[in-house]
Amino acid sequence: MPHHEHNHSHGHLHNHDHGTENIVTAFFLNLGFTVIELVGGLLTNSMAILSDAVHDLGDSVALGLAWYFQKFSHKKRDNTYTYGYKRFSLVGALINSVILITGSVLILTETFPRLIHPQQSDPKGMFILAVIGVAVNGAAMLRLRKGSSLNEKVVSLHMLEDVLGWLAILVGSVVMYFVNVPVLDPIMSLLISIYVLFNVFRNLRSIARIILQGTPDAAEPDEITEEISRMESIESIHDLHMWSVDGTYNILTLHVVLKMPLNFEELARLKDNIRRILSEKGFQHATIEFETPDEQCRYENCCD
Repeated sequence: MPHHEHNHSHGHLHNHDHGTENIVTAFFLNLGFTVIELVGGLLTNSMAILSDAVHDLGDSVALGLAWYFQKFSHKKRDNTYTYGYKRFSLVGALINSVILITGSVLILTETFPRLIHPQQSDPKGMFILAVIGVAVNGAAMLRLRKGSSLNEKVVSLHMLEDVLGWLAILVGSVVMYFVNVPVLDPIMSLLISIYVLFNVFRNLRSIARIILQGTPDAAEPDEITEEISRMESIESIHDLHMWSVDGTYNILTLHVVLKMPLNFEELARLKDNIRRILSEKGFQHATIEFETPDEQCRYENCCD
C-alpha cells in the first residue's frame, strides 16, 4: 500500500516579523524624506530634486503596499489557501516592480529634455540635500538588504535607486559649484535609470518563475534524483516535482520505488534519510510516496 510522508522542516527559519519591521522602517524614512525633498526642491529650484521627490512619493506608495502584503503573508494556512499566505508577498513585489518601472520612465522623460536644454540650480542647496538623501536612503537600503524575501529585495531596489540618484546629485552639485556643466546631472540620471531598470527586469523574471512554479533557484532535479536513487533500498525515482511558494519556502513531491517491500520501521529510517538529503538541498516541505516494485503508478508520466 502506498505510504505518504508529509515533511514540514523547521530547520529553515523565516523571520517574517523582522522582514515587516524592515519595510516599516524604510516606509517612514522614505515618506518623511519625500516631504523634505519637495520643500528643498522648491527652495533650490532644482528639477532633479523635484523629480526625485515625485519618484520618492511613488516609492512611499510602493513601500506601503509592500508593508501590507508582507504582513498579510504571515497568515496561517486555511481551507482557502492550504499552503498559507506566503505567496501574497509576491503580489507586493510585483506591484513594487511596476511602480519602479513607471517611476524610472518618468525620470527618463524629465532627463532627456534636460540633456538638450540644461538648467541651472543652486548647487549648495543640492549638496546639503544630497548628503541627507544618501544617509536616509542608505540606512533604509542596508536595513532591507538583510531581508530574505523577494518583497524586501525588490523594495531595497527602490532604496538603491534613491541612494545612487542622490550620489549623482551630490557629485553633480560639487562639480557644478566649480565648473559650469549643468548637463552632468541628467547624464548621470540617465545611467542610473538604465541600471535600475535592468535590475527590476531581473527581479521580474524571478517573480514570474515562482508564479509559474518553476524549479527553485539552485535546485538540481537530476542531482537530487541521482543521490536518492543511490540509497540501498531504492530502485528508482519518478514523478518528481519541485517549486517555491515565495522564493524562500521550497516544496517537493516524489514517488520512490522500492527494491522490495519494507516494514514500518525500515520505511521510517528511509524517510529520515531522504528527508535529510532534501533538507540539505533547501526544501522545507516534502511529500514522499513509496511504491512496491510491481506497482503500476498512474502518475508516472503525467507531466510528459
